[in-house]
Amino acid sequence: MNRVLIAGTVLALLSTPLAAETIQPNELAEAAVPQTIDTQTGSGGRMTVPVMVNGQGPFHFIIDTGADRSVISRELASRLALPDGRKSKLVSIGGTHDVRTVKIDRLAVSGTEMRHVTAPALPARYVGADGILGIDSLKNQRVVFDFVRQTMTVEPANTDAVKQEKDPVGTIIVTAKSRLGQLVLVDADAQGEEIRVIVDTGGQNSVGNTALRRVMARQSPAASFRPVELVSVVGERVPADYAMVGRMRIGGIRISNAAIAFADAHPFAKFGLSRRPAMLMGMESLKAFRRVSIDFANRRVKFLMPHEADGI
Repeated sequence: MNRVLIAGTVLALLSTPLAAETIQPNELAEAAVPQTIDTQTGSGGRMTVPVMVNGQGPFHFIIDTGADRSVISRELASRLALPDGRKSKLVSIGGTHDVRTVKIDRLAVSGTEMRHVTAPALPARYVGADGILGIDSLKNQRVVFDFVRQTMTVEPANTDAVKQEKDPVGTIIVTAKSRLGQLVLVDADAQGEEIRVIVDTGGQNSVGNTALRRVMARQSPAASFRPVELVSVVGERVPADYAMVGRMRIGGIRISNAAIAFADAHPFAKFGLSRRPAMLMGMESLKAFRRVSIDFANRRVKFLMPHEADGI
């Protein structure tokens, strides 16, 4: 029986040709001061935070830096009697799907609030929580995941305090490019060949495309690939091959024996990364660090290395 992995929730809402209404960007009220939130470990080792929906809650939402829209479980939407939005198309790890959406007046996590949110309503058994916080809730913010203290800090990215902050010894800074709202790390390579990396806190495991698999196979010809299935937020199952692969570099970080599931996942096509080696870096890899800071406004990701280590 194939091992089942929770796939990253990289997704987008697309306009449907038959609908006259268009989905407008969610309105975001930024946090004025840093807000530190205690997290819990949810399905697949992903981190959840308490979220208020229309003043009710708190409910447990997964933090997903690989999703460009926030999601609510179908069950919670029904419980809160949220009004229906328009039907839309959702891009998940396996393809494009017609989904139901609901309208949320206020979606708040700590001091940050989104207003007039249109969110897909998906089955809780596939979401893995009451909902998902995507990067639409994190615009112009910096998010710091502290895996030692099990906390998340959300703060405006361009405050004087952030700009003047001194990074702890052992911090590696990696620059990124923005592609369709996502931060794509470009200072990375495997076997001397450039790769692209998206930090995906909504994914249990890292997922690489076929181009990356070819690079890794050349590097580690003895690597043992075994079949697995990736399960998306809409319940589709995508076949993949899972392996411990050889060395790669992300910024100043040397990574060896990385666990990666390889599949022609739909997000790679969405980001224009089908032909070049690329990877969605999931929570299993991220938790090897003490802390990971993702600065969406300044396109920068910081990794705080484990004690007495300069590589993984």
